[in-house]
Amino acid sequence: MLSKRQDTINGFQALLEKMSHYQEALALIAWDLRTGAPKKGVERRAKVIGTLSGELFSMQTSDEMAGYLDALQEADSQTPLDKVLRRSVEKARKEFDKYRKIPKDMYREYVELQSIAESVWEEAKPAADFKKFEPYLEKIVRFNIEFAELWGYEENRYDALLDQYEPGVPVSKIDGVFAQLRENIVRLLEAVQASPHQPDTSFIGQTFPVEGQRAIGRYILEEMGYDFDAGRLDVTVHPFAISLNPGDVRVTTKYDTRDFRTALFGTIHEGGHALYEQNISKDLLGTPLCTGTSMGIHESQSLFWENFIGRSYAFWSHYYDKLVEQFPEQLKSVDLDAFYRGINVVKPSLIRIEADELTYALHIMVRYEIEKGLINEEIRVSDLPEIWNDKMQEYLGVVPSHDGEGVLQDVHWSGGSFGYFPSYALGYIYAAQFLHKLGKDLPDYERSVAEGDLSPVKAWLAEHIHRHGAMYDPRDLLRRVTGEDLDARHLVAYLEQKYRDVYRIPNEDSEG
Repeated sequence: MLSKRQDTINGFQALLEKMSHYQEALALIAWDLRTGAPKKGVERRAKVIGTLSGELFSMQTSDEMAGYLDALQEADSQTPLDKVLRRSVEKARKEFDKYRKIPKDMYREYVELQSIAESVWEEAKPAADFKKFEPYLEKIVRFNIEFAELWGYEENRYDALLDQYEPGVPVSKIDGVFAQLRENIVRLLEAVQASPHQPDTSFIGQTFPVEGQRAIGRYILEEMGYDFDAGRLDVTVHPFAISLNPGDVRVTTKYDTRDFRTALFGTIHEGGHALYEQNISKDLLGTPLCTGTSMGIHESQSLFWENFIGRSYAFWSHYYDKLVEQFPEQLKSVDLDAFYRGINVVKPSLIRIEADELTYALHIMVRYEIEKGLINEEIRVSDLPEIWNDKMQEYLGVVPSHDGEGVLQDVHWSGGSFGYFPSYALGYIYAAQFLHKLGKDLPDYERSVAEGDLSPVKAWLAEHIHRHGAMYDPRDLLRRVTGEDLDARHLVAYLEQKYRDVYRIPNEDSEG
């Protein structure tokens, strides 16, 4: 006969497993909506999403869940639970406390609004019609303000939303590291733009057929260790990776025949996300821990592969021949050095997902400042096009010619993801800290990459980061892996070294 303690554990785990089934169904619907679902079915599909999300919400905040959490926290105080169960209780309690504060009808209305708003955004973006999207965004912002007030915060209302994506990393911490990063990026950008040794990028503007891009993208995903028996590669308007479970992690990309970099590096980027999810320990399946630690840590993995590996000289010293085989006419007169410098050109751009490594974080800072302003009711939704354009001019020196390449370019706000954008730049900072530690642990990793063996890098990331899922909060994981707290200095050093090399800028003389 089972003990009362074990009976409670079994009941709790069964409830978590049931919740994971609903989450998987919702993920599959989300993937379908963004990879070609018929437009006429969107409104009905939004109601299906609302129903399933409402049921999941009910389970997360049910009296049954409350009973399990209370009983298990009491049991843990008497005889410690195993670490996976204890962390599952901790995560479930946090979600319970957060969502219990939101009325069920309010949550369901919000979920349905998200689905419709994303469909409206998909129509508004190519038409550069912000007015069409504006009323939906106003409602989404108002919901998020109300959620933040219901959840509570200590210093800044925006902290309540940040905590969904990057727990333990508040505005006060982000402001500090972003200021550190921005100061150094702006200084280096000035030196890069002043250099007489500008890379030749003329080869990039040629026509690169989609079939060839698809073939090289799939090949590189396989080389990275992405398991196609546990995933697939599809096309979408805004690339993403989505995990149904570690055995079904899907990647999407977007092809541009006039710029092969969009799909090539986008595919590597999403592949980095997917490798994370595919390599989470199977012991965490069916628990709230079977996902990434945070959005920032997740982004660290995609940026690690896209930039530190995929844009490195070591990587292309092996894989460039494969690319030339796929596009012999386009690349026949481009040597490896010219190619490497060309794909690492610095050119402040309008589009975040096409930004170069050096200026990428500035795109995030634009969005971060806007989100803080919206949630703290310091700026209005109706003023966003003008504010966006002014900040792009201030941060990057470029101004959109229309809202489709400006304030409408990202899907995130249509889905209510306020607090998400900072994760992209935080992920870049985390990634540089992981790279620094990888270099200490595996000093020959670049030679392996140059020989076409990416497995040591994949194995190191899987061992130190991926397998743990959400066992640790981001700064806890960072300290566990690197021994350091969040700090932009390694990213600053990486960018300084790389772009002085690409642009042949002499190192600054040290003083004092």
